Amino acid sequence: MDVIPAIDLLEGRCVRLYQGDYERSQVFNENPVDVAKQWADEGATRLHIVDLDGAKAGKIVNLAAIEAIAQAVSVPIEVGGGLRDRASVQQVFNLGVRWAILGTIAVEQPQLVQTLCQEFPEQIIIGIDARNGLVATRGWLETSEVAATQLAVQMQELGAAAIIYTDIHRDGTLTGPNLDALRELAAAISIPVIASGGVSSVTDLLSLLALEPQGVTGVIVGRALYTGDISLKEALQAIGPGRIQDIPPNLDFSTFA
Repeated sequence: MDVIPAIDLLEGRCVRLYQGDYERSQVFNENPVDVAKQWADEGATRLHIVDLDGAKAGKIVNLAAIEAIAQAVSVPIEVGGGLRDRASVQQVFNLGVRWAILGTIAVEQPQLVQTLCQEFPEQIIIGIDARNGLVATRGWLETSEVAATQLAVQMQELGAAAIIYTDIHRDGTLTGPNLDALRELAAAISIPVIASGGVSSVTDLLSLLALEPQGVTGVIVGRALYTGDISLKEALQAIGPGRIQDIPPNLDFSTFA
């Protein structure tokens, strides 16, 4: 399972929000490039970057920071936030970004998503951010009437490479992932699911590893890495790619399921 460090950009700085609330942001580093280098040096196999200003504005805002990160590290990068048209998607790909994460337009413009999936095969990831099971859009400022699982099935049919599922109520809270919602989502589709929101400990990571056979192939970790609750090196040793053989053979995974 991939352990993917999150770098959330707000006004060019690396921050974390609490439950997606822009008024409850905490700055962890003024220079996101330094953060990206740190995670790459510690063994990250990919990085998750969100342009929070872009998500709110509906267009890319932190382009310079994204470009600087892409030039500074060799690990693949996925970027989301404000990608609402083809031009913006092409723009991030031109910077060397590997995957574009689409959220709002998955709800509002599914035909455009299908076109982008056809033009950029295996490079379009759908970010499904849910509040009480319903998809939130426009930087989590609005909640639609679309169920998260319903949208995931639709996006799979349109050619999405993977789904990133974020439980907004868990995001930035260190209260643990929403295993029931992830289990339901993974059961409904066959493309990979990446978990996001609430991860606070290696125990949480092991609980997600128990869902790996069902299609949960990665986990995005944010606040817990920045507070030191989780060491990236230890997390990679515990559940990283090729590491499942390192899990004690007598570990009872039903404890986490």
